[in-house]
Amino acid sequence: MKKLFYGNICFWISIVFSLNVLADYTIVANKVNNAPKIDGIVDPLEWAAAVPITVCENVGQIKISLKAVYTDQEICFLVTFPDNDESRNHRNLVWDKEKKMYMIGPDREDSFVFKWSMEPEIIDLSIYADNPYRADIWYWKACRTDPVGYADDKICSLSLDKLPQSSKIISKKGYTFYSKRSGDKGTSAYIDGDIPLLHGADKISMFKNVVPTGSRADVVAKGQWKEKQWTIEFKRLLFTGNIDDIQFSLSESYQFGIARY
Repeated sequence: MKKLFYGNICFWISIVFSLNVLADYTIVANKVNNAPKIDGIVDPLEWAAAVPITVCENVGQIKISLKAVYTDQEICFLVTFPDNDESRNHRNLVWDKEKKMYMIGPDREDSFVFKWSMEPEIIDLSIYADNPYRADIWYWKACRTDPVGYADDKICSLSLDKLPQSSKIISKKGYTFYSKRSGDKGTSAYIDGDIPLLHGADKISMFKNVVPTGSRADVVAKGQWKEKQWTIEFKRLLFTGNIDDIQFSLSESYQFGIARY
């Protein structure tokens, strides 16, 4: 299969709602009567119908396991991968005694991303692709979205036209593109906090968790770190009706990439 490079993962995967098509890096979603409970705690009976695939992250050679099931209304994914440390803090504010002010600390949260192509044909979905594209992003974040049980639903575009608040990208062949990633319509699962001027605790959270709204709340997700492994469950409606989401049909297959940070 053609490969893509997105984050730390160097392959593309397709999903099909059928038992008749199974190839390298193709995950089959099998039908179940009831969707699994999305809590990061795997119930083997809820996922018994799923056929797992294992892919290998190219930088750290980390094996990632994926499973998928669907109901008449929803699609669900189970993701597992090893991680020696549970990183649930992100950009905590740390008090600098010499400067007598809070500074952004070095801690970064664990995260996992699904990147769904919204193009009609198989394309390169990488950051430095030589082709433009639009993609639906499901961005699970251990600090900013997991506490309230969601993934951040976003839209990503790589365009030849300069977009507002976009970043200039030079593609693999030297073409100039502009990359932009923005949240879907609605509000996110976190709010940036104010930086205090006076000393309180030596370390404080940069973010406040809230329940997201609108299309940005489409993807339910919950993760659990245990015994040096992350287990993350995802769930979304097959058809949301939102223009900033990929819509799933049981008669089609869909290209996506994954990344862990």
